[in-house]
Amino acid sequence: MTDYSLARRAMVDSQLRPQGVTDRRVLAAMGTIERERFVPEAARALAYFDRPLRIGGGRAMMPPAALGLLLSEIAPIAGEKALVVGSAIGYSAALLKALGLDVVALERDAALAAMAVEAGVPTDIGALVEGFGSKAPYDLILLDGAVEQIPPALIEQLAPGGRLAGAIADRGVTRLVIGHAARGALGLRTLADADVAFLPGFERPRVFTF
Repeated sequence: MTDYSLARRAMVDSQLRPQGVTDRRVLAAMGTIERERFVPEAARALAYFDRPLRIGGGRAMMPPAALGLLLSEIAPIAGEKALVVGSAIGYSAALLKALGLDVVALERDAALAAMAVEAGVPTDIGALVEGFGSKAPYDLILLDGAVEQIPPALIEQLAPGGRLAGAIADRGVTRLVIGHAARGALGLRTLADADVAFLPGFERPRVFTF
């Protein structure tokens, strides 16, 4: 039987800290929340590997170190309101809730959302690119995967001074980014390259060329 508590400790010490996750609250949350609960049973032995983890429906969980770095750099504050876009089975949403945030989890795959509810994470179902405007504005939006573009609808749902975290894919390279909203625009800061699976629906329109 796998000792997941030892796996969590190894994740914190051997993956998160060496890769720049410095926020002690994030380290504590990731060292406490049982990641294996948010993974299909057949894949639980791989729950703490630092790589994308396939969870069905063409989707994959973000590697622990990539997620930890995003959460550390976006500096969540207890009492803030957060939207997790592409929340899947709910691990990222559970971490933000453990950090004291009011969390809205949004997923488009009904099967993944049902598993999230079973894991204790209430989840709304809808188109990811549209966000969840009825509960906006949000102090923090987490894209739980890589995108090629950030749609205006998500930027508009950020509160003044709000932050966005995710991964941007551009010409074959995926980079973790943090964005800050100001005057209806989003300024992005790059953190690091990362292996992060795509979220569906965020592709750039393809331009036809001869």
